[in-house]
Amino acid sequence: MRDEKKKMLPVGIESFDDIRTENFYYIDKTGLIRELLENWGKVNLFTRPRRFGKSLNMSMLKTFFEIGCRRELFEGLEIRKEAELCEKYMGQFPVIALSLKGVKGKDYATARAMMGSVIGAEAMRFQFLRESEELTDQEKSRYEQLIRVDMTGRESFQMSDSVLMESLKTLSTLLHKHYRNKAILLIDEYDVPLAKANECGYYDQMIILIRNLFEQALKTNDSLYFAVMTGCLRVAKESIFTGLNNLKIFSIANVRFDEYFGFTDAEVQALLAYYGLAGFYGTVKDWYDGYHFGNVDVYCPWDVVNYVDDLRSDPELFPQNYWANTSGNDVVRHFIERVGDGVTRREMESLIAGESVAKEIRQELTYNNLYDTAENMWSILFATGYLTQREKPDANRFWLAIPNREIRQIFTEQIMGLFKENARKDGEALDCFCEALKAGDAQSVEQQFTAYLKKTISIRDTFARKQTKENFYHGVLIGLLGYKGDWYVRSNMEAGEGYSDIQVEIEDEEIGIVIEVKYANDSDLDIECQKALDQIERKRYAEQFYEEGLHTVLKYGIACRRKECRVICSS
Repeated sequence: MRDEKKKMLPVGIESFDDIRTENFYYIDKTGLIRELLENWGKVNLFTRPRRFGKSLNMSMLKTFFEIGCRRELFEGLEIRKEAELCEKYMGQFPVIALSLKGVKGKDYATARAMMGSVIGAEAMRFQFLRESEELTDQEKSRYEQLIRVDMTGRESFQMSDSVLMESLKTLSTLLHKHYRNKAILLIDEYDVPLAKANECGYYDQMIILIRNLFEQALKTNDSLYFAVMTGCLRVAKESIFTGLNNLKIFSIANVRFDEYFGFTDAEVQALLAYYGLAGFYGTVKDWYDGYHFGNVDVYCPWDVVNYVDDLRSDPELFPQNYWANTSGNDVVRHFIERVGDGVTRREMESLIAGESVAKEIRQELTYNNLYDTAENMWSILFATGYLTQREKPDANRFWLAIPNREIRQIFTEQIMGLFKENARKDGEALDCFCEALKAGDAQSVEQQFTAYLKKTISIRDTFARKQTKENFYHGVLIGLLGYKGDWYVRSNMEAGEGYSDIQVEIEDEEIGIVIEVKYANDSDLDIECQKALDQIERKRYAEQFYEEGLHTVLKYGIACRRKECRVICSS
């Protein structure tokens, strides 16, 4: 049961105000404000993978700088130690805060309407401008043009391109004149509309809209104090930031601001201790740590918060893949599909094994050429958090590795998924494999299984535990056997005095098959096969088949090492 006296965990909460007022646990990242004020440029872009706290940090910045700031929300936090900065900046600015993560139209017209809706909704927060004595009637009319938007996502009138593209500059100008203080502009997930546009085929149109919107707001805007933007990728400057000479980019490779996105090891230990879960530190570190931003090792906040929240209800819960559940992992699939076309099988196997691969990284990309080359693919995986750096880069050459078990699981699942798809395309070969298995022809099973192993990416010896390696070969077999729709295939089911790896029942032919898989680290393959058969007998895995009166019961011991295998059958 949950301890109701403890603070709640902010699962999916991206509002700083809500976290600070509704008794949520908060890991203090307000030092970001101090460093931003001490080092800021006119336009600041932070690129980080998804689920690393970008939106919460933007909400925190809005709360701190905005006129009417509730100062009590920052009591006890790091920034309050900076009395001079707080006096000068806290609650002193009009703030325009946008999130573009919802601008995902299936076509340009829809996306354009969504963009207008987002900007219109933000403009609606400042309806006092309608009555402002500081604005002329003409300026008030310009404000009215910003808010006449249907909030369902459709425009109640067709906002002209000029009004939409100048909207952020217009709003900041009006706020500047009303308050007699320049505005701060916060744009969260600036690149989501570009990603969706590229996916749906209207990229060129969206580029024009974004480029003009940003140029007006960020380049030729005398009413802008400074701007902060966040996104996943660092889009090439010539794509949407043409002529913007005041842009400062802080990527995952930069040392500055490195500890403010993601949880540090000390922060995770404190979180676990607070909830009485310190004993899970090793598990959490193994699964959700491993990212390296600048000079700091960090955990994925989304994963840690979700797992700790789940553990409070179920202390027996095995670590979950929370990252995979938040969106698709198409970038990994595209990467795996490049094996043999700029990505070597050895490089892929090295990554899965926990090793590092040295690669040139392009830190500026455009969405319309993300998948054009293998070099771009390495860069995307690095920028989006599927790979991380292990050593300091030499110029643009980085040593890349999979950060943790969670991401490794995503890679292996994608590899297995593609293997199954490709294997099923060759029905004749699969029929031969299954027929040999059904006939007890161990030599043919061995030859054909070896051929399949040579076609797929294997788990090598350097990182994975023996059980993990056995699970890989187990998964390959399940993928092959799934081809037979009339075979009843069960995996890791209770049988006899334990759990067998695989059981197959061919009901029409009254045949039962038991398979036990072993990985041979240093031992002889034949010895491991015999161990597998002995285990089948000792734990009576075939007992159920005998009880059902099946005419034929086949027992297979299969031993594997890298791309080798040995198969022994007994009946």
